[in-house]
Amino acid sequence: MLVEHELLLFAGVFFLIGAVDEFLVDLVWLWLRVTGKAKAQTIGAVPASTGMIDDLSGKAAVFIPAWQEAGVIGATISHMLSVWPHRSLRVYVGCYRNDPATIEAAIRAAGGDGRMRLVIHDRNGPSTKADCLNRLYRALEDDEQRSGALSHMVVLHDAEDMVDPAGIVLLDDAIQNAELAQLPVLPLPQPASPWIGSHYCEEFAEAHGKAMVVRDALRAAMPLAGVGCAIGRNALAKLAAAKTDRQPFAADCLTEDYELGLGIGAHGGRARFLRYRHPSGDLVATRAYFPARLDLAVRQKTRWIHGIAFQGWDRLGWRGRPADIWMQMRDRRGPFTAMVLALAYLLLVLATISWALSIMGAAPAMELSAPLEVILVLNFASFVWRALWRFGFTAREYGWAEGLRSVLRIPVSNIIAIMAGRRAFAAYARALSGQLPVWEKTHHHAHPAISPLPATVSPARRQAI
Repeated sequence: MLVEHELLLFAGVFFLIGAVDEFLVDLVWLWLRVTGKAKAQTIGAVPASTGMIDDLSGKAAVFIPAWQEAGVIGATISHMLSVWPHRSLRVYVGCYRNDPATIEAAIRAAGGDGRMRLVIHDRNGPSTKADCLNRLYRALEDDEQRSGALSHMVVLHDAEDMVDPAGIVLLDDAIQNAELAQLPVLPLPQPASPWIGSHYCEEFAEAHGKAMVVRDALRAAMPLAGVGCAIGRNALAKLAAAKTDRQPFAADCLTEDYELGLGIGAHGGRARFLRYRHPSGDLVATRAYFPARLDLAVRQKTRWIHGIAFQGWDRLGWRGRPADIWMQMRDRRGPFTAMVLALAYLLLVLATISWALSIMGAAPAMELSAPLEVILVLNFASFVWRALWRFGFTAREYGWAEGLRSVLRIPVSNIIAIMAGRRAFAAYARALSGQLPVWEKTHHHAHPAISPLPATVSPARRQAI
């Protein structure tokens, strides 16, 4: 009983610390909302183009690294070239020489459009995503030297993304006064996987509806999501020049987008998070289907935790203003959160057993100390508060039904976090022994541009929220 009591006290205290941290972010967001600074702006209607246009402020290069993405890369390229009909756009697709299926799919999707540049890596895949991005960067440098014209921004996307028609113009406008710009990411619900594949909806809805908005307002260094983001060409060149290998993307890092954003921020680069809506009320965002199987979701989040928490601590340390340190602590709490969550579920099992034994008279009921009772009450109130916020942000983008499911999916999210945290720690331990990281990527088979889009919340309802 004593051990159970002390473990409960330990978990309760750290859950309460996390609750206070989240509550502070809530307060900042509420203040931004009251002052109107957290409200997404509405853009004008995006005209349907019947031909090539050239309304960007300069040449824009889009980098798409791809390894074994034959199932989705074609839809990404054809849709991107269609909804972004700008003459000054060039799409660099990075493939590997031992992946002919992806190469063929990319060529077929371009349909002879000269704006797509296929770059074949001079090594067999997979390496890492950052290594593929560096190969694309060298191709961009070669093209710039030949043409004598520099691009003014580089946009990052993944092979499974469906870009927003207004995205490129918003990024182009933002990069005039900033070194980094990030659009929201909007995972799409998956009726065939309502518990695993759809649990990303609430995580990104709250992260990109609140946390990133707060980060932008505090002017803290902003990690990039790796998709729907733009980097100023000069900022990318300065970052590359500061490295011994003269390459901007950290090839030995699993989350090169996170490191890139913080690296440019450390050099004084300004970052902007862009929240805009179409006249219909739809969010201007990058849409995609996320992993629908448990093992794939755990694998993806393992990479995030390993790269952001473990490698981020090792490679970047702790630097910047107090707001930067605060956000870095939030970024890197994944392993510890997983450990405390695992302990909490263990305690739930032990408490159930103890309760059953006490009912049968086989063991005395555990007595809670007064401080522990207060901590548990505060944690329960915090859980209800967090569930309400999760429901609200999810319902705003996907409707009340998905909002309710987001609350029911909280245990699913926690279990995935526990499994990914354990796996990330094991991967980090192997890395300490000298094992190099590999591109343990997720394979994609569905794409929003070729799969029916699920219904979301109505425009009238969204504008009312």
